[in-house]
Amino acid sequence: MIKSVHFLLTYSCNFACDHCFLYCGPDAQGTFTISQIRTVLEEMKKIPTMVSAVMEGGEPFLYYALMLEGLKAARAMGLKTGIVSNCYWATSVEDAEIWLRPLADIGIWSLDLSDDLFHGEEGDGLGKAAAEAARRLGLPANTICIDRPTVVDKGSGKGKAVRGGGALLKGRAVEKLVSGLPTRPWRDLTNCPYEDLENPGRVHVDPYGHVHVCQGLSMGHMWETPLSVMDRTYDGRAHPICGPLLKGGPAELAREYDVEHADEYVDECHFCYSLRRALIDRFPQYLAPRQVYGLPSE
Repeated sequence: MIKSVHFLLTYSCNFACDHCFLYCGPDAQGTFTISQIRTVLEEMKKIPTMVSAVMEGGEPFLYYALMLEGLKAARAMGLKTGIVSNCYWATSVEDAEIWLRPLADIGIWSLDLSDDLFHGEEGDGLGKAAAEAARRLGLPANTICIDRPTVVDKGSGKGKAVRGGGALLKGRAVEKLVSGLPTRPWRDLTNCPYEDLENPGRVHVDPYGHVHVCQGLSMGHMWETPLSVMDRTYDGRAHPICGPLLKGGPAELAREYDVEHADEYVDECHFCYSLRRALIDRFPQYLAPRQVYGLPSE
């Protein structure tokens, strides 16, 4: 079932972006050890459908040596490897080449580079410098440009504003970005348009052992139940959070647990995240870690 594991190598980041759905930042806690990375990779060996391992965060380049060792180990297993980075290190094309050359030597499958105003000032060129350095080294780089949500007009003639912009409304984005956006009745939010909660092909594993099917929504804890066992036994329909979401989206989750909520939300993510935050004390093993919800760890 699982084809790709994205390592949340660290929750720490030198930015604290408004759109971050993991509440990452300079004060965020949690970083993998090399022993934990090897444990995850050993479990990945036992899953016949496994194809790739991706290092992200937070900002994985903050733990550069650890990131390299993890990538080398994954490549030695024959896995495709990737990285997601905010490019803070690309202060010039020449400097970026120094950072990226060891990755070219390893041979990575994807390099996703942030190039938007969430990750720097206009015209600072970090993402562009990183992309040019990657091109020179023959690395397969893609740029990620996420726009701040805005109110746009589709020209439908109905006079109803609709939302534009690429940020997903969960995590810090709910705190920082939803104000002023058009909303919809909660009863209309009846599916999950972004994640396959029944048969997740990609999961995120964090330093605490949580296996995320969506950020902050855990399949289980792999330091307690091995990832390969979860892969065989996971039943989304029986999961206390995923089950209602599969049945009828956030609206059904609200009904299932009789959660007090507002009348309207911007979209499914906004409603779902708000419900999950309200339910976190009832389902701490599945809605974790708390810091992804902007809450202090207990």
